[in-house]
Amino acid sequence: MIKLDGITKTYPMGDRELTVLHGITFQVQRGEMVAIMGPSGSGKSTTLNVLGCLDRPTTGSYILDGRDVSRLNRHELADVRAKKIGFVFQSYNLLPRMNALENVKLGLKYAGIHDPALAKEALARVGLAERAHHKPTELSGGEQQRVAIARALSKRPPVILADEPTGNLDSRASEEIMKMLVELHREQGNTLVMITHEPDMAAYCERIIHLKDGLVLREERL
Repeated sequence: MIKLDGITKTYPMGDRELTVLHGITFQVQRGEMVAIMGPSGSGKSTTLNVLGCLDRPTTGSYILDGRDVSRLNRHELADVRAKKIGFVFQSYNLLPRMNALENVKLGLKYAGIHDPALAKEALARVGLAERAHHKPTELSGGEQQRVAIARALSKRPPVILADEPTGNLDSRASEEIMKMLVELHREQGNTLVMITHEPDMAAYCERIIHLKDGLVLREERL
C-alpha cells in the first residue's frame, strides 16, 4: 500500500538549505498497522506530511496504492488526500461552530461524498450517536478525538494517518482511543500509520519504524 524509496526533504532557509529527511526507505503492507517513533527532530512530522500528500519530497519516490504520487501537482495531491487518506490529528482539528455530526459531514463533503447517513453511522460506530448535535466545546477531549476518528473513517479511505492521536489525552482516554482505533482498523481493513512518542501506544501496532536524524534507524516487529 505504501512504499517510500530514498525520500529526502530539503527546505530553503534564506541563503542556505535545511535537509530534514536524508533518504527514508520503508514499506507498509495493505491492512498493516504501523507506528513511527523517534526523538524530536528525527523527521517524524515531515515523513507524515509526505505520507499524507501534504508535502512533496525533494528526491525519491512515494508509491501509494500503486500510484507514484511523489511528483503530483497540488490539485492532484488534494484529490489523493480527499479520496485515499483519512487524518486523525493530536489537536482534533474540529470546527468549533459546527456540531459533531456537521464536522463529520464536512469531511465527507471534502471527499465529494454527499450521504448524511454515512456521517451518522460513523458517529454511532465510535459511540457518539447521542452526542451528534453537541459542539466541540461541549465534548471532552476523548469525545472530540472520537469525532475526529469518525470523520476520518466515514469515507472509508484505504489509509489512515494518525499524528499523536493520544497526545492531548489522559492515560485512560488514550487507552480507549487506541482500542477503538485497533477495533475499527480491523473492521475496515484499512492501512494505519501512527506517529507517536509513547511506547505504550505504539505497542498496539504490529510494527514500529524508528527514525533518527532523518533516516530509518531500525524496524521492530511486535
